[in-house]
Amino acid sequence: MSTSTSLSSVKWTEAVTVVEQSRDGVTPTAATKLNSSTVKEKQSNSTDVSEGNKGMNEEEEQDREDPKTKDEKAELDCPPIGLESLGVDDSQIRASSHQRTGLGPHRGRLNIQSGIEDGDQYDGAWCAEFKDQHQWLEVDAIHLTLFTGVILQGRNSIWSWHWVETYKVQLSNDSVDWQTCMNGTEEAIFKGNQNPETPVLGLLPVPTAARFIRINPQTWYSNGTICLRAEVLGCRVHDPTDLYFNQHERGSMDNLDFRHHDYKEMRKLMKSVTEECPDITRVYTIGKSYTGLKLYVMEISDNPGKHELGEPEFRYVAGMHGNEALGRELVLNLMQYLCKEYKKGTQRVVRLVTETRIHLLPSMNPDGYEVAYEKGSELAGWAEGRYSFEGIDLNHNFPDLNNIMWDDQESAADGTKVSNHYIPIPEYYTQEDAMVAPETRAIISWMQDIPFVLSANLHGGELVVTYPFDCTRDWAPQEDTPTADDAFFRWLATVYASTHLVLANPDRRICHYEDFQMHNNIINGGAWHTVPGSMNDFSYLHTNCFEVTVELSCDKFPHASELPVEWENNKESLLVYMEQVHRGIKGVIRDKITKQGIANAVIKVEDHDHDIRSANDGDYWRLLNPGEYKVVVWAEGYFPSMRRCHVGMEPHPTICDFTLTKTPIQRLKEIRAKGEKIPKDLQLRLRALRMRKLRASTKAINRRRESQQLQMRRARSS
Repeated sequence: MSTSTSLSSVKWTEAVTVVEQSRDGVTPTAATKLNSSTVKEKQSNSTDVSEGNKGMNEEEEQDREDPKTKDEKAELDCPPIGLESLGVDDSQIRASSHQRTGLGPHRGRLNIQSGIEDGDQYDGAWCAEFKDQHQWLEVDAIHLTLFTGVILQGRNSIWSWHWVETYKVQLSNDSVDWQTCMNGTEEAIFKGNQNPETPVLGLLPVPTAARFIRINPQTWYSNGTICLRAEVLGCRVHDPTDLYFNQHERGSMDNLDFRHHDYKEMRKLMKSVTEECPDITRVYTIGKSYTGLKLYVMEISDNPGKHELGEPEFRYVAGMHGNEALGRELVLNLMQYLCKEYKKGTQRVVRLVTETRIHLLPSMNPDGYEVAYEKGSELAGWAEGRYSFEGIDLNHNFPDLNNIMWDDQESAADGTKVSNHYIPIPEYYTQEDAMVAPETRAIISWMQDIPFVLSANLHGGELVVTYPFDCTRDWAPQEDTPTADDAFFRWLATVYASTHLVLANPDRRICHYEDFQMHNNIINGGAWHTVPGSMNDFSYLHTNCFEVTVELSCDKFPHASELPVEWENNKESLLVYMEQVHRGIKGVIRDKITKQGIANAVIKVEDHDHDIRSANDGDYWRLLNPGEYKVVVWAEGYFPSMRRCHVGMEPHPTICDFTLTKTPIQRLKEIRAKGEKIPKDLQLRLRALRMRKLRASTKAINRRRESQQLQMRRARSS
C-alpha cells in the first residue's frame, strides 16, 4: 500500500498527539497517557467488552473513605465521534446497500428510535439489502482520527428482531484501499449483539489512525437480517497539514466542571459552590430515594433560607428519568455559573439572584442515575436507569387531577362552579398501599411547602419543549389538550426553544422520527403523546406553579467531551427562561384594618378559567401575557375586590395590590371569639344586613304564595 494511504497503528504507550476529551473532561496531549496496563490487558485478550450544607457534612467522610475512584470507570478513553449526538452528518455515512430509504445508512446511529409503524421513512437502524458477508456501514470522520472502538446495537422495532452477532472492522485513509483490523496474525472478529437494544462495546486490539472506518457484519440473528445501529470511538489526531484543524472545535469559555458527576461527586460539587458563594447559596434536602440517596436542592438567593415578600420562587428539576443525564449536568453547571458571575458583578445574574429565589434540583431520580452511570454514557442504552429503583416511571406517578376536574365539570349542573385550581389529592393516592415512589412524595411535599411560580422539568432524548396539558381527555393517545393559560405556556416554551442554539437552527436534523420544526419546536404535551399523572399537570392543577418540559438533546447521556457544547447550547435558554418568572402581575393582598397579609386568597383573572391563590404572607404572582385584565380577589370572610391591571411588554411585573374588607359576620365571629364588646358601627352594619336579609326572604315568601294561589285558581277553573 502506498505511503499516502497507509494506516498509523500505535500502541497505547506511544505518544501520538491527538485532540481528546475523556469521560472526566481531561484534555491530554497524548492519547496514551491512560491506565495502559488495564486497557491493554483487556484488549489483548479479547476484542469484546459486552454490556459493558444540610446533610452533606456527615457524608463527607464516606466520600473520602471510598476506595473507588472515577479513573477506575474510565474505559472509553477516546470519545464518540458523534453518530448518536448528530455530530456526524448524514453525508458522512455510507453503506454497501440498504433495503429502503427508511433503513438507509443515515439511520445506523446508536440509540436512534423508530416510529410506531415499520416501513416509513424513519425506521430504527441501517439494514442491508443483502444477507452476505460483503455488507458494510462506512463512516467518514473527515479528519485523521485515532479509532479505538465500536459500539453496536440491533434494530429498534416493536414488530421484528434484527441484530449483528459478529463483525469485522476495516480502516482506510482514502475509502478505496482498506485494511482489516488484526488480532495478532488473524483478522479480528468482534462480538456483536444478542438482542436489539443492549449496546456492546468492541475495542480495537491496536488503536489505529485513519480517516474512514467500516463495520463489516459476519454473522447475524438467524431469524433476522443484517441491521445495526452504531457509534464509533476515536480521538482527533493533530494534522499540521490541516489548515482548518481548530476551526471546527467548539467548547465553552466558562470555567465550569464539565464532566459527569455520580452521587458523591455531585454532592462534593454542590458543597464547593456553597463554599465559594456562602452568602447567596444554601443546600438542603427534600427527602430520600428508595435506596436512601438524598434529594439535594441548591438554593440561590440574596437571602437564602427565607421567602421574601413579593419575591417569586423558581425551580429547575432534572433527572426525573435517571438515564437522561444532560439535565443533571446543566443544572450543576448553572449553579456554578450563577455563583461565579454573581461574584464578578455581572448585572444580569446579580438581578436574577437578588430578585428571584432560585431552587435547583439536579437529580430527582438518583437511584436510576447511578445505574446508568455505572454503564457509562454510551453503554446505558435507551432505557437503562430510566425508572426508579422500584421500576416506577416518575413522570406518570403524580396524582391524575386532570380527569378528576374534567369528570366534575361534566357531571356538574354549572361547570363554572367546579374548582379549576388547588384540586386536592384523591384519597386513593394517600393510602399506604398506593404505588407512589418516595421520590414523588418528596417532590409533592416540596411543592406544597414553597409557593413556586415557574418551573421547568429537564429531560433528554429529543429536541422539543412541551407544555400542559400532558394528559388528554377520554384517554386519546394524541390530542391537543390546552390549558386555560395556553397562550402563556406557548410563550414560555417558545422562549426556551427560540434561544436554544440547536433548536433554533432551521437546518438541524431531526433526532428520531418526529419533525418538531413544523411546530416551531414546541408542542402541547397531549398532542405529542398522552401522559396521565405528569408532574407538569399536577403542578398546574394542585399549586400555582406553571411548568414545561424541555427535551434538551437527541442524546440522553452525552459523553463528557460534549458537555461544554451542550452548556453553550442551553445557557441562554436557561437564563432567559428563569427571567420569565417576572412576567404578568404580582402584589400583596392585605386586610384593610390590620394591614396583615391574607393567605389563601383567590385571584381570578377574567376570561382565564384558572385561578391562583396567595401565599402565607399574602403575596401572589400571576403569570400573564401583555394586555389589560380585570382581576377579582376574594377570601373567606371578606368582601371581593376588583381591579383592572395592565401588563406591558417590559420584562418586569405590574404591581397590583389588593385591600380586602372583612364581612360584618366575620368581624362578629372574631370579636366574640376574643370576648370583646361589639363596636357600634358593626352593630349598625349587622342590623342593616339583617334587614336586607329579612326583606329578601319576605319577597321570596310572597312570590311563592302568589304562585301557589295562582295554581289553585287554575285548578278550580278547570
